[in-house]
Amino acid sequence: MNAPGNNQMIAPKIQKQLVNACAVETTNAILADLGDRWFTLLLDEARDCSVKEQMAVVIRYVNKHGEVIERFMAVVHVATTTAACLKEAIDSLFAKYGLSVARLRGQGYDGASNMSGEFNGLKSLIMKENPYALYVHCFAHQLQLVVVAVAQANQYVCDFMWIVGSIVNTSASSCKRADKLRQLEHDRKVKLLER
Repeated sequence: MNAPGNNQMIAPKIQKQLVNACAVETTNAILADLGDRWFTLLLDEARDCSVKEQMAVVIRYVNKHGEVIERFMAVVHVATTTAACLKEAIDSLFAKYGLSVARLRGQGYDGASNMSGEFNGLKSLIMKENPYALYVHCFAHQLQLVVVAVAQANQYVCDFMWIVGSIVNTSASSCKRADKLRQLEHDRKVKLLER
């Protein structure tokens, strides 16, 4: 109420600064909770809609209450998905946040050779620095592989997934269609409430 009417902070530059400030404070809170405890590193890389390779970084640790905590730390742009490039990005991230590879006790990635390769994979590069950073294949990725294999073996499941995919693609491909579907659902609920 005491601020001027034009002080709405809606300029894109200001909004980006606010978001960045929130991200910094959140990261500082995570690092404070982590303290000097051991932690595990979980990574996955993917190409975003602007066709840039991005690496998502998550850490997992046990807090002072004995609870297993998993926190998203950052999305890091990587030039390529080679193990050396990913390792360089991790080293840079660790330096930025004051994390040490010596405190790393686990690694979790998918089964791609650049990540889990026995000789030249990211797993091997990290284990050369810290042999206690044991590698575990990502269970979510393993579950996805099992679901895909089971779905492909069962024609009913295959057909169901194809139908669901078609519905999602049809409804989500157009903003107008999505708005129309929302409006139809809204109208249906209003009629049910009126009864």
